[in-house]
Amino acid sequence: MDIIEYANRYDARYKGSKGELTENEVRDWLVNHRFLDKEHFLKLCIWKWKRPVKHYESNSDTLIQEITRFSFSTECEEARIKSLLILKGVCYPAASAILHFAFSDLYPILDFRVIWALGWPQPNAYAFSYWERYCATIRGIAEKENIPIRTVDKAYWEYSKENQRGW
Repeated sequence: MDIIEYANRYDARYKGSKGELTENEVRDWLVNHRFLDKEHFLKLCIWKWKRPVKHYESNSDTLIQEITRFSFSTECEEARIKSLLILKGVCYPAASAILHFAFSDLYPILDFRVIWALGWPQPNAYAFSYWERYCATIRGIAEKENIPIRTVDKAYWEYSKENQRGW
């Protein structure tokens, strides 16, 4: 797979979309804040997965700010992602999106499409050990190709979108 080609196709598909605007807004917010407020939390979580929106909305602004402040400040990888799971509606994929936008050079976005493109079986449930292996794999690809993690995310997502049957 030509990673750059597929990432460019992803970018062309989403250029000017609401999703691209959300990504940019959340990224800009996190440049100046080391936490998410409820507004940006909702935008990012809904961008990743709309279905649990009522659960996302049930989190208070204070809880969101405290949990994301902790997550973004701890050095412990396991505490960083697992603390985000305290927030209602947040599962590993949504937590990974939060971490990606807070630390774009460290964390990929966990997605079933990327898992498929890697040739891995879909897990019944996510666990920290799976998350660690996923991060190491995507980081390794990014390092080998000398490209950002997000470029790998986009390319593998687009490859799946174009080639995975039934989705």
